[in-house]
Amino acid sequence: MKRYLILLLFTFQGLLAQVQFEARVSKNTLGLNERLRIDFIMNVDGDNFDQPSFDGFRVVAGPSQQVSQSWINGRSSFQKIYSYILQPAQKGTVTIKQASIEFNGQIYKTSPIKIVVTNAVAQERDPNDRPQGSGSETLNLVAEISKTNPYLNEPITVVYKLYFNNIGVTGFKELAKPKYNDFWNQNIDIKQLTIEEGSYQGQRCYYVVLKKTILYPQKSGRLTIEPLSLDIGVQLPTNRRDMFGQMILSDDNKIVSAGAKTINVRPLPEASKPEGFSGAVGKFTFTVTPTKTTLKNGESLDLIVSATGAGNMKLFTLPKPVVPNALEMYDPVHDEKVTTSLAGMSGRISDKYTIIPQYKGKYAIKPMQFSYFDLNTGSYKTITSQEIMIDVLDGPMQAEANTTATASKNVISKTEQFKYVKLKTTLVSIEKNDFYGSNLYYALLFAPFIILPIIILAKKKKEAIDSDVTGNRIKMNNKLAKKYLSEARKQLNNKEPFYIALEKAMHNFLKAKLHIETSEMSKDNIRELLLSRNANPEAVQSFITLTENCEFARYAPASSASIQQDYDKAVVIISELEKQIV
Repeated sequence: MKRYLILLLFTFQGLLAQVQFEARVSKNTLGLNERLRIDFIMNVDGDNFDQPSFDGFRVVAGPSQQVSQSWINGRSSFQKIYSYILQPAQKGTVTIKQASIEFNGQIYKTSPIKIVVTNAVAQERDPNDRPQGSGSETLNLVAEISKTNPYLNEPITVVYKLYFNNIGVTGFKELAKPKYNDFWNQNIDIKQLTIEEGSYQGQRCYYVVLKKTILYPQKSGRLTIEPLSLDIGVQLPTNRRDMFGQMILSDDNKIVSAGAKTINVRPLPEASKPEGFSGAVGKFTFTVTPTKTTLKNGESLDLIVSATGAGNMKLFTLPKPVVPNALEMYDPVHDEKVTTSLAGMSGRISDKYTIIPQYKGKYAIKPMQFSYFDLNTGSYKTITSQEIMIDVLDGPMQAEANTTATASKNVISKTEQFKYVKLKTTLVSIEKNDFYGSNLYYALLFAPFIILPIIILAKKKKEAIDSDVTGNRIKMNNKLAKKYLSEARKQLNNKEPFYIALEKAMHNFLKAKLHIETSEMSKDNIRELLLSRNANPEAVQSFITLTENCEFARYAPASSASIQQDYDKAVVIISELEKQIV
């Protein structure tokens, strides 16, 4: 009897036990280059565990499962844990959705968890974070800034370099672009990424210049440049070797960041600032040039105001000339011939004013002043132009013109007496033709009899094309070969996607020309079929060799030059076989 009572108590204890299923994270706020651990913990042996989709994260490791069960003072405890290691893929607030399990016919779910992902943060390198390789691998993204305490509108450059050593880089993508708030900025084009030798923190390594930007601060004080963060595909050496003694590489992804940079911008001196200073900073020459100084009545001249030199050419305005009332001046036409490099902006900007004299006489255009801040001397410079004399040879004198204008104020010319009376009339017929019996009526009437046969013929033609299975398959393979060859060209800077696309292009070319399937693509069969179609033996051997190299090259180190050579070789071989195969 006592035994039954104990069993009954254990049964009630199991019925009264409450099912607990929750998600716990190692941190709720982390940087873009940090990792997060999440555990899904249950106190019962639930079935059909359904993990969330982890949108906004990349699963680095997991799921790993732990199960523990213990008896303490006659009471049992059970715990099962599913664990994941996550890498954030974007900044912002990301929500980890619900996971679910099934127990005794009931569905239990965890609560959603919000994670705040910030900019990449500086962190100590964990020696246990990389169990493979020699431990001497280097991968760092550095933002090199030419000057950290510039003047307002003084150019500075930011060059982003990726340093690496004993590690293979297979590609990268931007996770967070740098933000240049309160800076005028322009990227300098990099035509091709090249690998160069250098040193990082005293260690000899290689580097690639990924991005160059020229900045002009538009505000004084402490300005922050948001960091550039990259997700880089890498190949790490392992302690294992293949049958040929070559070290086996493992593919992985690393998040690197250049870190936020602070620029302390100095304001321009206020004490000696000239009147009319418009913000020009650099080294300039200033000219005011008229196209002519002597002209007749009815002629015009162009006055060109220009500044030439190096500085913030696009960020200031030129002074405006002051002319006498007898000269009518029109709004200027602005022109810029400016180039931007890592040294900053240089070139020429100009305003061209068209001036038309109204009266005979000599008129002076006053000297103009242009001021700029010279970075070399740290002081303001002012350039003053010469006075320009305009000599109008003929036309009415200004006093005579005023008298004539006053006398003719109350006289109405004959041409203006009927100014507001419409002298021409356009008559429109009120009679309209009926639609019935018109050309449009008959066109719409007989249109169905013409269109229906065309539709029937087009439908039969389409059915004939659709029924040609072999021909459609050849067309599709031709189209795929061209598509993947074009894709390979786009991926010249990404080794693995390039060789995958190139291999697919060559396989689809064979399918289209030899009418075979993937299962028939053995080396001997391809050689036999190509030679039977009058292909050149050398071209056939080159085609087979290049096909075999595609698989090997995906996992072997390759330079941009060898990738370009393989692409050019594939284009030549396919073109030759296209002409030879009958």
